[in-house]
Amino acid sequence: MTEPLRIGVAGLGTVGASLVRLLAQNGNALAHRCGRPVRVVAVSARDKSRDRGIDLSGIEWFDDPVAMAKSANVECVVELMGGADGKAKDTVEAALAAGKSVVTANKALLAKHGNALAALAETTGAQLNFEAAVAGGIPAIKTMRESLAGNRVERVAGILNGTCNYILSRMELEGLPFEAVLADAQRLGYAEADPTFDVGGFDTAHKLAILASLAFGTAIDADAVYVEGIASIAPLDLRMADELGYRIKLLGVAERTATGIEQRVHPTMVPKTSAIAQVMGVTNAVSILAEPVGELTLVGPGAGGNATASSVLSDIGDIARGTRLPAYGVAARDLEATEQAPMQRHEGGYYIRLSVLDRPGAAASIATRMAERQISLESIVQRKPPQATGQKASGPVPVVLITYATTEAAIRDALDAVMADGHIAEPPQLIRIER
Repeated sequence: MTEPLRIGVAGLGTVGASLVRLLAQNGNALAHRCGRPVRVVAVSARDKSRDRGIDLSGIEWFDDPVAMAKSANVECVVELMGGADGKAKDTVEAALAAGKSVVTANKALLAKHGNALAALAETTGAQLNFEAAVAGGIPAIKTMRESLAGNRVERVAGILNGTCNYILSRMELEGLPFEAVLADAQRLGYAEADPTFDVGGFDTAHKLAILASLAFGTAIDADAVYVEGIASIAPLDLRMADELGYRIKLLGVAERTATGIEQRVHPTMVPKTSAIAQVMGVTNAVSILAEPVGELTLVGPGAGGNATASSVLSDIGDIARGTRLPAYGVAARDLEATEQAPMQRHEGGYYIRLSVLDRPGAAASIATRMAERQISLESIVQRKPPQATGQKASGPVPVVLITYATTEAAIRDALDAVMADGHIAEPPQLIRIER
């Protein structure tokens, strides 16, 4: 009988516990498909006494995951602890240095150290797999690295954070402010007590950096990603987007341009008719534009124990089969330095919301500032300011401008001039449009 693949699991949180449970339930089917049994022989976590609802009898316990990674009884290490440094990094490095393959769901680790870890794996003959690090249960990594190996990827974009998509979906459907929906998301467990990593766009940026490496054969450079979060989005912006035929999504976008590779994360207005606009709630989506295949959109659960564990199982199955591929599709030494396109050179349409003071000449001044930068306006929408019943409207007037394609530099310069003129009551709201 073929010897089993002996794995050690570092981290028994939601995903780790789900993985152990699924292997116990579906181990025979996995062995049949891979031609080799898979057995959990060791685990490591912070609290041995915690009840995780899984049977750990007969499985060796390690208080130290690095010691587990070095154990002669472990052939493959599954790292599910999280974090860019510390024990997670030490455990993965120890395993790879010993020639043991690693499966990880740790996007922060890969975004910071992925290039060096891939090189280490190739040096020792180990495999580094990370399907679960991006978009949970969606097979985005395999699609990019394997299924599209014969294609030239021009653009990859996605809804890569379920927390943000849940918040924006509820704000749109229920007309609620950001703070109220965030509080609900925290209560339901969709958002952390400190939600900055998610709602600030940084989680999406880490995932986008990984996808960009696979798409363009470049070294991972998370610092090169332009990042904006969703905290500034107001219910009025979502209502206006709806009226204009759009939805607002937090997108991660990486694409080839004439000036280099653009990598950006920000709230984006997408046409309601597009596939990505239909993705609501905690669901994720990845859209890939490649030649010759065209555009592909993958949609599915982006988080959760079973969904993420499913992707981990897929990677384990590849190792059990003996499938060997460079972590990022090409050898680590052949990954090119990122030729970063400055965000100021980004070209596209823009949604601009201004709180305009009700005074003569204000509108004409704004239009003049736009014209001076050769910014053409597709539409101008003015809304009455809030007012009490029976009272005359007062206060700043919300004015929404939709521009034709222009540059980020031109828009920023025009808005600086508008603010300097003193005709608006607060900083402008600016949202990029993807058509």
